[in-house]
Amino acid sequence: MAARSLTPEERDTLVAAATAARERAAAPYSHFHVGAALLAEDGRIFQGCNVESASYGLTNCAERTAVFKAISEGVRGFRAVAVVTGADEPTSPCGACRQVLWDQCRDIAVVMATTGGALEETTLATLLPRAFEL
Repeated sequence: MAARSLTPEERDTLVAAATAARERAAAPYSHFHVGAALLAEDGRIFQGCNVESASYGLTNCAERTAVFKAISEGVRGFRAVAVVTGADEPTSPCGACRQVLWDQCRDIAVVMATTGGALEETTLATLLPRAFEL
């Protein structure tokens, strides 16, 4: 099933939620603060931020934090994810996040935005062609 596009209002709400989540990031090593917001089919929004560890491989990205929060609350249907960074250009989810998003959300809308106002919208299938599947 192809990703459904978002209304401008839904997109703006999701970006605002991701921007707020970014403020809570724990990134003492990279100083690269990321916020994510995952829109469930029922309209709920689950926020996530990146949380870094001194053992860098234990770091968790904002997107996965949002997915794990939603799954732990029993939610299984999703429409979109927004990712906000302070970079000059929109930043896409990393490979690990793309795969976890695919595993749990399938082809959803992906909104990438910056605190400076740059914005790009695509789909997860575009970002992760030929994803690993069962």
